[in-house]
Amino acid sequence: MDRISGRAASAQLWRRYGGNKGAVFGLFFLAALLIFAVAGGSLTRYQAMDTGVGPALSPPGDHFYMGTDDLGRDVFSGVAYGARVSLLVGFIAAMTGTLIGVSIGSISGYFGGSTDYVLVKVSELFQSVPRLLFALVIVVFFGNTVWNVVVVIGILSWPRMGRLVRSEFLRLRESEFVVAAKALGLGSRGIIFKHIFPNVLHVVIVTASLDVGAAIITEAALSYLGAGDPNLMTWGRMIFNAQRFLRTAWWMSVFPGAAIFFTVLSLNLIGDGLNDALNPRLKGVRR
Repeated sequence: MDRISGRAASAQLWRRYGGNKGAVFGLFFLAALLIFAVAGGSLTRYQAMDTGVGPALSPPGDHFYMGTDDLGRDVFSGVAYGARVSLLVGFIAAMTGTLIGVSIGSISGYFGGSTDYVLVKVSELFQSVPRLLFALVIVVFFGNTVWNVVVVIGILSWPRMGRLVRSEFLRLRESEFVVAAKALGLGSRGIIFKHIFPNVLHVVIVTASLDVGAAIITEAALSYLGAGDPNLMTWGRMIFNAQRFLRTAWWMSVFPGAAIFFTVLSLNLIGDGLNDALNPRLKGVRR
């Protein structure tokens, strides 16, 4: 019975998600990008950092699908390997920010009082600092390895998640089912994880999907400014290298720029679709 009801719930969830055509496009694009990133090594003829594999500034053609850059590197290989870096940074940084934000937001919203006051002030402190500038300073100071970039972006991305989770906990902590759980003697941990958090999960999932895109943009900006990992080819670094050749070699900037644009767009569309599918306030609303 539980298995049947679970299948029915999954089918209903997909039906609501599938009602958003943009979200379906975003899901398929992201799936294709993941496959491209994982299988990129077998699809490309060269390593992303290999120089002189072809004539410098060669336009897109049969051999070099996206052309070559000023050092004779294959742009297609750079886009493929850059996808790995961008998705790795995006997902792990978003996961880090989600864990921090959910922890702080749930504690702040449920317990309130002085605990809420202190955590809100900490959140406001992080929000008052320009995110990109702060990330740039930290990465330059501690080293611009890819893992330092991941940690910095994750730490700086939690305030939005924490603020949203806190507002949901403040709204739900006085609900009838929470009052009933307290009357039955259930502890704070049980109330948070068994009763309140499942009703906040849709907010967490949707916000996390949007944070992945924000993390990808931040990583690209850091690489563009020269603060990315110098041992890795990234989309931001490719655009930085293309600055001097915008008029003579458009492909150097267009292809990595399009990769960033469509990746972030697909993540935003997925977030919109997940909100339609998971938000309990919209379950009775048809698009």
